[in-house]
Amino acid sequence: MAPKSDANPTTLELTQVETELRNLLLDVGHWIDETSGVGNIESAVQVPDELTKEKIVLRFTGGWVRDKLLGVESHDIDVAINKMTGEHFGLKIIEYLDIPGNADKYDLGPGSKENGKILPGLHKILANPEKSKNLETATTKLMGLDIDLVNLRKETYNEISRNPQMKFGTPEEDAMRRDATVNAMFFNLNTSQIEDFTGHGFEDMEAKLIRTPLEPYQTFKDDPLRVLRLIRFASRLNYRIDPATEIAMGNEEIRKVLKIKISRERVGIELEKMLKGPDPLMALSLIDRLGLYDTIFTDPTRDMNSSPETVYFSSAYTFVHDVLQETSGDIPKSITNTLTRTSDEKYLAWICATVMPWADAPTVPHKKKSQRPYYAAYLVSREGFKAPNKVSDVVAASLENGESIRERVDKCAKQLRQSTAKTVGEDATAPDTLGMAIRRWGPTWRTQVLFSLIYEVVLGSVSRDRLLQSYSTFLSHVTKLGLLEAYTFKPLLTGNELAKALNTKPGPWMKDALDVVMAWQLRNPDVKDPSDAIEAVKTSKNSELSSRLASHFLQLTVRPLFSQARPNPNLTAAAHKAPDHDQRTRFPDDTSREPWKDAKNGSTIELLRWTLSALDAKGVEANWGLLIPPILKMIDDIDLKWKATGCDLLTLLLQSTPGSLLTRTGLGSVFEESLMPLFTYLPTLTPENESIVLLDSVFPALMALVNSLHPASSPQHKSSLSTPRERFMDKLLRDGILAPLFHAPSSAYPRLATTLFSHLPMLLEAMGIDSVKHLQTLTTLLSNVLAEPLGLAHPPLMKSAAKGMQSVILNGWPRIKGYRGEVMRGVSLAWIRCSEDKTKVGVEEIMGELREVVGVLNAVLVADDEGKHVWDREKRELTEADERLRGLLDALQ
Repeated sequence: MAPKSDANPTTLELTQVETELRNLLLDVGHWIDETSGVGNIESAVQVPDELTKEKIVLRFTGGWVRDKLLGVESHDIDVAINKMTGEHFGLKIIEYLDIPGNADKYDLGPGSKENGKILPGLHKILANPEKSKNLETATTKLMGLDIDLVNLRKETYNEISRNPQMKFGTPEEDAMRRDATVNAMFFNLNTSQIEDFTGHGFEDMEAKLIRTPLEPYQTFKDDPLRVLRLIRFASRLNYRIDPATEIAMGNEEIRKVLKIKISRERVGIELEKMLKGPDPLMALSLIDRLGLYDTIFTDPTRDMNSSPETVYFSSAYTFVHDVLQETSGDIPKSITNTLTRTSDEKYLAWICATVMPWADAPTVPHKKKSQRPYYAAYLVSREGFKAPNKVSDVVAASLENGESIRERVDKCAKQLRQSTAKTVGEDATAPDTLGMAIRRWGPTWRTQVLFSLIYEVVLGSVSRDRLLQSYSTFLSHVTKLGLLEAYTFKPLLTGNELAKALNTKPGPWMKDALDVVMAWQLRNPDVKDPSDAIEAVKTSKNSELSSRLASHFLQLTVRPLFSQARPNPNLTAAAHKAPDHDQRTRFPDDTSREPWKDAKNGSTIELLRWTLSALDAKGVEANWGLLIPPILKMIDDIDLKWKATGCDLLTLLLQSTPGSLLTRTGLGSVFEESLMPLFTYLPTLTPENESIVLLDSVFPALMALVNSLHPASSPQHKSSLSTPRERFMDKLLRDGILAPLFHAPSSAYPRLATTLFSHLPMLLEAMGIDSVKHLQTLTTLLSNVLAEPLGLAHPPLMKSAAKGMQSVILNGWPRIKGYRGEVMRGVSLAWIRCSEDKTKVGVEEIMGELREVVGVLNAVLVADDEGKHVWDREKRELTEADERLRGLLDALQ
């Protein structure tokens, strides 16, 4: 051992715990000596025969001695044993403490005895020479301290391999093989003396110098990881590195061996300790100065297809240091206080700096072509220094969201600077705009924003002052709005609650729709009750939330589904011309070509239905281009079920569509041309039940169309010329009711006739007095139905015909007097037949409607003084002719 200077301390003052540990270890050593219990244990290192006769000598080694001399508390202690392996000695500790009464002599600390076992955490760490892990150790937890047990060793090399063979060595040999002189001092537990076998430990601590005990090149060649360890020690202790040592650290061959030979896990451990140490700036500066960036920050397992922009490295870590230490007076506190609050965020800030040279590198293809390529910086983090997934994911998210973050920061800051200017388009300062952005960026958004700031500062395309001002303005505004934790906010509504409010089934659509609800919450922070949100969804036409949901569904749910539809090459133009229900057999539905027909997408149709009910006229016009295509696509479909659905949706649309919009876009005539031919889908070419479903939807659509295109005007002087509304109504009556009934008579198709008659009152009411021109046709038609001998075979038809007759009288009353005979013919015959079969289901309802017909007719006729007497006489004659009619007419007397 080299002589000590008189100024150097010879011993160390131990704490109570350290003293307790020393006593235990010495007692174990004495017990081994007394019992001659060294024995043999399977190990990569064999005990030489000459050592077996020596007494056990124990030493605290390495960093603990250094830190003790520096007055720094340390909870990690390496214990070197002169003639036993670490594992063997650890097992002897357990054996000794298992002897009754021995464990009671010491305060072993919490957790030292679990499941009835003393020292349960003893672990053996094998050597791995291929990765320059040359030392086999045993580790355990004792008295609250982390203890590593290892034998004194020396390294020998053969001519074939440079991997060392570990053997038991002397304290001098062990000290000389260590990474630095300041780490090579021992504290002898047996003598309580400090031992400096390199002769430079005290000297180099005094000079604050890092150097290797042996020639540096060979030291690093034997274990390249020592390069990183010395950088870590230098930055931790604020020591300078010996020039000769530094030259060897930057040697190209050493860098190559470090890159290839050392496991990336060990590289990552050293890097993490540097970045979490007291001076990461110094550590990264040394890495930069020694040209080690490409060695450390790379993925050696693959071809990166590019090189890092190392010129960005210095700017990146210098800026991070300025932010964290606030040494630069130009760093606003809002940046430091918001983005680097915790130790984890500070560590991530340094990680951002380390991967910045890879920020603009091309992506690296995934081994599976179907998978997204990797960001190079992500691979450097994940594979280069084996960062945990959560750290590598932050790097990936920073790159994924980088453009979005920079755009959001710039727009927000610019708009706030120009607060007096009128906002056009999206409000970049609004709480929903910023809150939803933070929710998209996720829990690590602060680090992602810092990553973007570092990137922009390093890139230098915008002045540093301008960037700091913009980011500070953005963060201050987010803080003011209370959005720093926006990613944790919970929607007031669950997906199921929203689906129920929309009267549709839950589905994949809910996720994005809930984002719309959340944006509304952010705009309305005072709303705390879920029922308020439900009411806002249900409120039709005027609700902000319902309007935004409607626009959202159209853009992100409805349009994508319908835009996927592709034309069926088998469906020829000829197939469209003639309504032929057999077309559906010849050209079956193909949901793979038209996904909106798939049952699993049924919720999309319901969402479209809800959307149409939620939009007011302004909303309809704003979303016009998104509303029309799906509706027309359904109306033009070959399947009558979809035609009917399209008609239903068109009815909802037209109820909120101003006629001026239909005229301006020319779609009024398009709708009319699409709807009117649907009245030709009649038996026998079309099954009656399908025809009924279709026509039942066509009538309301056409009525909504005429009311929008040609709304009823206030009463004015009647011109001899018919109006567009009159012409439309006349055509609808002729083509929609009269022509179908002529083609498919009620006697053959009573259910279809019932449907047609059910729409007659609505049509006649819209026509009003203009319906008088059709009195002869309608009264004859309806009377024939009522007079049908077999009419009671389908009571709903009789009932609908009676209601139709009531509407004819109510709207054509000025001239109905001339048709009273035709009306009474049908009503009387129907009444008589009902009287004969009152037990039949539905008969009583028919008779009630027939009384109503006569009552309406009576009200019209008795108002005419001249005709009243004639009408009274006719009623008497009818009852005299058939007593069964008294029940119909007596109430009118």
